[in-house]
Amino acid sequence: MEPRTDVDRRNFLRLAGGTVAVGAASLAGAALAGSAAASTLTPTTAAATTAAGGGRVLVPPGNIGIQLYSIRDKVSSLGFRAVFERLSAIGYKEVEFAGYTQGQVGAITPQEIRQLLDDNDLRAVGSHRGISDFANNMELELDNAEILGMKHIGTAQAPTGDRTVAGYLAAAEQFNGFGAAARARGLKFYQHNHDGEFSFATDDPDVRLYDVFYDNTDPRTVFLEMDVFWAFVGQHRYPGFEPVDYIKRNPYRYPLLHLKDGQVNPESSAGYDMVEFGIGDLPYTEFLSALPGGGQRHGVWEQDNAATVPAPGYPADSFGNAQRSYVEVRSLRSKRC
Repeated sequence: MEPRTDVDRRNFLRLAGGTVAVGAASLAGAALAGSAAASTLTPTTAAATTAAGGGRVLVPPGNIGIQLYSIRDKVSSLGFRAVFERLSAIGYKEVEFAGYTQGQVGAITPQEIRQLLDDNDLRAVGSHRGISDFANNMELELDNAEILGMKHIGTAQAPTGDRTVAGYLAAAEQFNGFGAAARARGLKFYQHNHDGEFSFATDDPDVRLYDVFYDNTDPRTVFLEMDVFWAFVGQHRYPGFEPVDYIKRNPYRYPLLHLKDGQVNPESSAGYDMVEFGIGDLPYTEFLSALPGGGQRHGVWEQDNAATVPAPGYPADSFGNAQRSYVEVRSLRSKRC
């Protein structure tokens, strides 16, 4: 791909001006301009470079993605074309789908979506679909994934609503079937966690459900996308584990991460409030620095409430959150040079 040009950065600032304060847009532009050289590097070389006075890049620019659920209000009101144009101008390179419809804008086919991705120098990195979609029409889901050019496809649903050991064993067997079908088509099937997967089985309080699923799914065909925020909420509600240890145990199983920030709130049963990336308390520098194979994973920003909960001092606008979060993710550097 061609490196981004000064024209791209000016376009970024022009687009940013419509949704955020001028000071924030200037800061974002400075951050992007200051790291322009890094944007011309491949993910492998970018991950190995060090910034002046800092460590290695923790999420290479080419691996920074966005879960479209974060800006679902824009997808529904503006459509994929306008959304992709904006995301490309901000600097995102990858998108993860949360469905293939665009609300009031009208019908669109996977082929048309793929063309819009290509037109805006974006890649589809994955897609969240329902378990019933795979159970009822796996081949159609895989067809759509191939059309969109993605290498991963999965679900953000818990493996099952049956929180017994037997329930999770049955779910693991079902997911093994999903994974085998995806592998036969050259794809990786994955499951995205929330906090409930880290709870204990209702019929055995000593057994963590995530462990049952992890240990009984085939690591060659069933992959995992850790939502870091929800993993820390799980740790708060069901203590006794460190989220990063699951990835370190088998780094190959986690090709994607959800980079979602949280602010400590002792009054919340979750322990954290979901906030814009960079203003929360989750230890992302330490977390990402501890992972082997730096730069090999896809870092997907997500904020479920982006349309209504901006950083303090900014108007409610999911594009604004996406822009500022991109800059924060891109600025992450390890503490080890």
